[in-house]
Amino acid sequence: MKLILQGLQTDYAIVERIARLADAQTITAIGEQAWRCEGVSHSAPVRALVDAACQHAQLDGNFIAAGAQLADYKLLVMDMDSTLITIECIDEIADLQGLKPQVAAITEAAMRGEIEFQESLTRRVALLKGLPASALAQVFDERLALSAGAEKLLAGVKAAGIKTVLVSGGFSYFTERLHQALHFDVSLANTLEIVDGKLTGRVLGEIVDAAVKRRTVLQVAEKLGVPSTSAIVIGDGANDLQMMSVAGLSVAFRAKPVVRAQANVALNVVGLDGVLNLFL
Repeated sequence: MKLILQGLQTDYAIVERIARLADAQTITAIGEQAWRCEGVSHSAPVRALVDAACQHAQLDGNFIAAGAQLADYKLLVMDMDSTLITIECIDEIADLQGLKPQVAAITEAAMRGEIEFQESLTRRVALLKGLPASALAQVFDERLALSAGAEKLLAGVKAAGIKTVLVSGGFSYFTERLHQALHFDVSLANTLEIVDGKLTGRVLGEIVDAAVKRRTVLQVAEKLGVPSTSAIVIGDGANDLQMMSVAGLSVAFRAKPVVRAQANVALNVVGLDGVLNLFL
């Protein structure tokens, strides 16, 4: 195994100290604020020590197979809300209706896994009934921002010949525009029903829940003629766990504790492009 340490503003002495906790034989700089530690110990007690030290030092520390290469993967699958982008779109739409606290509370409970996703989405969308459809454009134009490192990550995986998929329990209005702007190969999300220029408070068709996300990963992988274990899957909430479970590498990004606990690696400090450093 190797240990990849990454941060934003990091004192190298701290990097050395954390590397010693894992009995690292060598430390190699792989970027301005990223280091590869090789010949490390990776027992459960060591991992716990490293995790605690990284959290205290505001570093991301991840153990990964020493020989892992980006070329081992053929597919990158990403969640949208709070992963590819910094916001939860439904919360921002609700804010225009003066309902953000109510909707955000349901969103948080769902992402922690306390409410089934289908129920949570149905409840949240119902609160949007009567809102002008122009609110979607307002959120996209005024509030939506890409997460740090998103464009660099996508450029890196595309240069490696990896196909990209955006699959979201959010809304197709946003995924379709991000699909075009960022040149995803596949995208899937929920479609809000609009009648006479207003949201009806309903979703059209099948709700994109955890099972649908997992099925999408499997279907796209099958279409490419590769196993799902050749996929890197990135998510932040409980609704992403099923699709992360069939991936070769699951990445928890700014994720809820339940997701961090089950993912192969976690990025809490650096941007999405930190995924690329795992393979350097």
